Amino acid sequence: MKAIRITETGGPDVMKLVDVEVGAPGPGEVRVRHTAIGLNYIDTYHRSGLYALPLPSGLGLEAAGIVEEVGQGVTRLQPGDRIAYGTGPIGAYSDVRILPAGRLTKLPAAIADETAAGMMLKGMTVRYLLRATYKVQPGETILLHAAAGGVGLILSQWAKALGATVIGTVGSEQKMAIARAHGCDHVINSSTEDTVARVKELTGGKGVPVVYDGVGQATLMTSLDCLEPRGLLVSFGNASGPVKNFDLGLLSARGSLYITRPTLNTFTASDEDLRETASDLVSIVESGKVKIPVNQHYALSEVVQAHRDLESRKTTGTTVLIP
Repeated sequence: MKAIRITETGGPDVMKLVDVEVGAPGPGEVRVRHTAIGLNYIDTYHRSGLYALPLPSGLGLEAAGIVEEVGQGVTRLQPGDRIAYGTGPIGAYSDVRILPAGRLTKLPAAIADETAAGMMLKGMTVRYLLRATYKVQPGETILLHAAAGGVGLILSQWAKALGATVIGTVGSEQKMAIARAHGCDHVINSSTEDTVARVKELTGGKGVPVVYDGVGQATLMTSLDCLEPRGLLVSFGNASGPVKNFDLGLLSARGSLYITRPTLNTFTASDEDLRETASDLVSIVESGKVKIPVNQHYALSEVVQAHRDLESRKTTGTTVLIP
């Protein structure tokens, strides 16, 4: 079997495709053959060392596949079942692997493998952002950064389905059209427009109750300045680098603001929480209200180029690796 491994952290070139041995599943485990693997920005954090992993290590948290064998005590799954997962454990960049049965979600026939491989991590992220971190209500106006990215395209559609008005920011003219096509009511080109001024204009000077920010350091001050008094900044990613040396006085000066830095792992820590989150995601995708745009495909052996393209912002929507 083949898998991607790293023995050191750094740029994309540290990833190597190697031969691995995969045995039989133990109690509570299943053996899965992957059919498609999701590429996510968090994978670059693990590879670069921003999020430290014990080395050597595999990479990847998300994939879809078919159950080949089940271990003792596993009753919810059987060989031949189509499954997907999006919270790891680390090692999805592989042909075949052993996984804990409780972290897997069975797929309905209406959802294709590539769709599933591209929706689990980002889609469950959207679910905890919109329904648990801050419960978006019908009629509210929200701000979303990187609206043409993988999380952004899902979040904007889901927020629209909840009855919200979505303002999205993007970095190019091309991405403006993509964001509009996936639920954004208003799209701001942050490379040519003043985001704060446009948000204030669109909200009658009030600002928004919540900003969803997966960019990090580069958008921190913009996000805070777009909030209404007592608004919430949900900082859930570091695409531009992590926020450092934050002054809490910035929150009081702008109207008693709130800020949170949540993670998917916290909101899906138990198998029960994971099942509830995944069930909501599968239901809304199956309903057609949220579509998962799989816009890029790479062979697993091309993962170095896939990471380069992701980090240089050449990708939109979802990217999958094919083993």
